[in-house]
Amino acid sequence: MRRDGAEGEAEAAWSLVVPLKPLVRAKSRLSRAAGEDVRPRLALAFALDTVTAALACKDVRDVSVVTDDRLAGERLAALGARILPDTPADGLNAALAHGARAVRARRPGAPVAALNADLPALRPAELELVLHSASQFPRAFLADASDFGTTLLTATSGVELEPAFGGPSRARHLASGAREITATGVPSVRRDVDTGEDLLAALALGVGPHTALQAPYLAGGAATGTGPQDGSQRRLPPQVRASGA
Repeated sequence: MRRDGAEGEAEAAWSLVVPLKPLVRAKSRLSRAAGEDVRPRLALAFALDTVTAALACKDVRDVSVVTDDRLAGERLAALGARILPDTPADGLNAALAHGARAVRARRPGAPVAALNADLPALRPAELELVLHSASQFPRAFLADASDFGTTLLTATSGVELEPAFGGPSRARHLASGAREITATGVPSVRRDVDTGEDLLAALALGVGPHTALQAPYLAGGAATGTGPQDGSQRRLPPQVRASGA
């Protein structure tokens, strides 16, 4: 996270906006994979690992999280994120637009990026590569691993973010005129987690420490929703580890 240096360099650094639903409602599609007790803890762990990695990216100046969840807000604020209440209360895109406006009320020239909160394998170095590519265009986005959705949307200084997340957002962002980022070697920035299969893929990449702490609760096939028939515990992928730079 860039906190000092020349004023021009600080102004050029990105401000990220991360949306997070109340944990009781977050990641509902993981209920079958993780169970209702673990699901909210996973959602929080994903957000904590995402924000930790984002703040460690040298091209990121600050991170604002739009959420009304008290526990999540406290935990994320302790990492150094700014917490914004979801005052529009009108869905994901309204929350992101609200966050972008709040960022630019404090720093009018800020380049702004919307980043998903469910990127537990996020690597700061990979995020840096994506943001560098994005800086070449007024608006840009990165598709998720399925090439259906979006994990990151950016707007350079003086350009509106115009978020269109949810469902087939890749197609909507393309239609809006945003440039698609096609950088290779950035799987951690594309690996969002909505399903048990997504979670296994993130674990194989190597997740951050908060998600790794929840991994033992996914034994017995919970990550796919199909536990072994003999009652034995299924081993998690050996690549589960705390992600770094």
